[in-house]
Amino acid sequence: MPAASWKKSPAELVERFAAALPDHADVVRRPMFGYPAAFANGNMACILFQDSVIVRLGKEGAAAAVADGRAQQFAPMPGRIMTGYVLIPATDARETTALAAWLQRALDFTLTLPKKAPMSRAGKPAATRQRKSG
Repeated sequence: MPAASWKKSPAELVERFAAALPDHADVVRRPMFGYPAAFANGNMACILFQDSVIVRLGKEGAAAAVADGRAQQFAPMPGRIMTGYVLIPATDARETTALAAWLQRALDFTLTLPKKAPMSRAGKPAATRQRKSG
């Protein structure tokens, strides 16, 4: 499914997502693929995708949430499963307290990952980009 056919997230979900994000010094909010997302130490922790909320729980955390029936695997396109990310239940996405718990789990996991170098505007890590001479 090309990005052009993806629909925007509903305004009420965008507002609830913003309100439910943990208040943490390492959380940075910025869009990804046109959707609201939150990052910690340069790693994506959670994102909206159309009318769904996706959280990063890592391979084991995601597998456990799916096995328990609490979440679904996230596949932005058929056959393209994003390992370590899950779709939270729509009922939890509609309730701020439940949504906040999922977002906190995602942040907790993401903070265990190594920090990523900041990206340059060219989309390359700032530390590795080469300057043009001349």
